[in-house]
Amino acid sequence: MSTENLPQSPEQPPRKPRVAVVFGGRSSEHGISVVTAGAVLSAIDRTKYDVLPIGITQDGRWALTADEPERMAIVDRKQPSVEQLAESSEGGVVLPVDPADREVVYSEPGSVPKALGEVDVVFPMLHGPYGEDGTLQGLLELSGVPYVGSGVLASAVGQDKDYMKRVFTSFGLKVGPYVVIRPREWERDESAARKKIIDFAGEHGWPLFVKPARAGSSFGITKVDDLSGLDEAIAEAQRHDPKIIVEALLRGREIECGVLEFEDGPRASVPAEIPPVQSHAFYDFEAKYIDSADGIVPAPLTEEQRAEVRRLAVEAFEAASCEGLVRADFFLTEDGEFVINEINTMPGFTPISMYPRMWQETGVSYPELVDRLVQAALRRSTGLR
Repeated sequence: MSTENLPQSPEQPPRKPRVAVVFGGRSSEHGISVVTAGAVLSAIDRTKYDVLPIGITQDGRWALTADEPERMAIVDRKQPSVEQLAESSEGGVVLPVDPADREVVYSEPGSVPKALGEVDVVFPMLHGPYGEDGTLQGLLELSGVPYVGSGVLASAVGQDKDYMKRVFTSFGLKVGPYVVIRPREWERDESAARKKIIDFAGEHGWPLFVKPARAGSSFGITKVDDLSGLDEAIAEAQRHDPKIIVEALLRGREIECGVLEFEDGPRASVPAEIPPVQSHAFYDFEAKYIDSADGIVPAPLTEEQRAEVRRLAVEAFEAASCEGLVRADFFLTEDGEFVINEINTMPGFTPISMYPRMWQETGVSYPELVDRLVQAALRRSTGLR
């Protein structure tokens, strides 16, 4: 029988890629993660992508949340939370664990689980431990779901300032003097661990910066001017992480540079400078997110200095095997040398954050930045690469 004259069914339009924006989390950077996700949800092109917002509460529950970016902002110096946005206080979102099945399921006690559809890529807007440190990336690798940003190893290295500096040193990048106190050292002999820091101060001088080794957004960091403030600073750092790092003061200018993955490889943005903040001892959390200390974009550097810091930023990206994006932070010392302080594999990402501002100045708008990151993730496979 001829089918020539039978009515033809219209072709279905191709399904838009579905992006799960995952935010919140169990770290002390929960609120900033929510703010960042709100900016991405506002900017992502809804004509090009379907979007599924998923929040992780502070106790680790994956919650279906309202797609209301306007509620995800700092108001009266108070940070938002996933708990405020969750559609239920008990329901949970479950990602697939079978690479052949990308169906996301939502369930509540006493109700039939509801399929939320397939997810093509995850945009993990998580900062700090339990999200930015390779843990979520490992889960997504097991699930076979592509995701924005660095893989397991690079995410873990980028979160741990101790091993980050070891990697940089092995690739010939210059880092500042530091000493690490691990949890077992402190538990075994507090006096010996404290003496290790005091000896470091004797060699490099005061002030020192005492930091959690695996935290971000400047949480738990104390500038210590003399011995009298050391114990309190150690306790504050250990409140965020049992492993702490102590760094010597580097006198110079703070310079930042963004790296973004393009089709032909990573490129660096114009650099920015973080000027001294008069109302704060250093560029801490309050200065970054509450009092909105202004960075200078582009940084007032010579052409040679701009080229050098951009080259070093890409080198740091490659040294740690990063993907997607990185913000690289440097000191330009008084003798004109760039010393790398750290990288951030999921930097602050609101439109006023330094990473998007540097790329805006380079010619990549905020919506284009979001799109490029999603497209880079869709081009990559999970697994070894």
